[in-house]
Amino acid sequence: MEIQSALSKRSTRAGRYLQQSTGYQAFIPAPLPPDPSIENSGALQLLLSKADRALGRLDGSIQTLPNSDLFVYMYVRKEAVLSSQIEGTQSSLQDVLAAEAKILAPDRPKDVDDVVNYVRAMNYGLDRLADLPVSIRLIREIHTELMKGIRGSHLAPGELRTSQNWIGPGGCTIKEASFVPPPPHEVPKSLSDLEKFLHADTGLPLLVKIGLAHAQFETIHPFLDGNGRVGRLLITFLLCEQKVLQKPVLYLSYYFKRYRQQYYEHLQSVRDHGAWEQWLTFFLNGIVEVSTQATDTARRILSLREEHRRMITEKFGRSAGNGHRVHEHLYKHPIVSVREVKDLIGTSYPAANDLVTRMVDDGILQEFTGQARNRRFIYRKYIHLFNDAGPENES
Repeated sequence: MEIQSALSKRSTRAGRYLQQSTGYQAFIPAPLPPDPSIENSGALQLLLSKADRALGRLDGSIQTLPNSDLFVYMYVRKEAVLSSQIEGTQSSLQDVLAAEAKILAPDRPKDVDDVVNYVRAMNYGLDRLADLPVSIRLIREIHTELMKGIRGSHLAPGELRTSQNWIGPGGCTIKEASFVPPPPHEVPKSLSDLEKFLHADTGLPLLVKIGLAHAQFETIHPFLDGNGRVGRLLITFLLCEQKVLQKPVLYLSYYFKRYRQQYYEHLQSVRDHGAWEQWLTFFLNGIVEVSTQATDTARRILSLREEHRRMITEKFGRSAGNGHRVHEHLYKHPIVSVREVKDLIGTSYPAANDLVTRMVDDGILQEFTGQARNRRFIYRKYIHLFNDAGPENES
């Protein structure tokens, strides 16, 4: 009786559940925008204005950073780490940086390649936006990049699923699932409807449109694996495509990870009860919270840079020029070796070693391998600015 009562309270505003021949119910999403239309007034309207202002401040703060592309390098990796952690990876920001620096530590997490792929997929997608709008084609290309050579790579990278998937506790059967997305034959039409919505002039505020699109993509769940990560990338691509952000500096996955249970519950409430406004409230609160944090991170990046530039100018004497070159390099490559410094500044190995030693003595760099040979040095104070902005915390 309780199950029947719950079923009777379901809304068809977001779609409908259809009984399948093998005994389970799959959800068929209704095309966007929702009907009845979004109640975009009162508290939701005020929150939307707040989110717009927070994003504007963030975009402006990034423009004040010298050579903002250097700093974007870390923002992208932060988002990659957090988005992948939602899917169960254990790799930290430092693990990813070490992997990209080709440091093969014995205790390196096996799933670090998942995060490295996420970085590659994001950069690939951002480059493709110059020639290709956000579309099914782009989404499939992104999925291909995301799944190359990692766990799940056997699950048809870039191909829409041809079998039924479901969401639920590990090991659960389809009849025990908390949610069953549309059957595979419904996926192409559902994605086509989503693409039309993205390109249509609906009159909806852009952030509302992006929030609706993300939830709809997660409901369609068009791939056998990687749907959550692609859906979160979709938010970044839409923000950048529409020039809301000039650079991909919003790690919204921090918010989704911090409030993971509420995130899943809101998505499910949309499907069951058509609770679009509640989902959008959650989504826009995330935009505000993470934009504010990222703006503060940008401010602290600028402060740290000026502190260390001043230190190098005042203490390094004739080595100050090379010290500044290495210091700027660290914002894109915060893990370096003496040999890399030697190649960067075009000097002898002993001179490069002396410069690195000086940066260690003044607290800019730290040696972290503990080895006598093949030593690597980390710009830890910079990395910690990003760790402070999310739930992960490294020593």
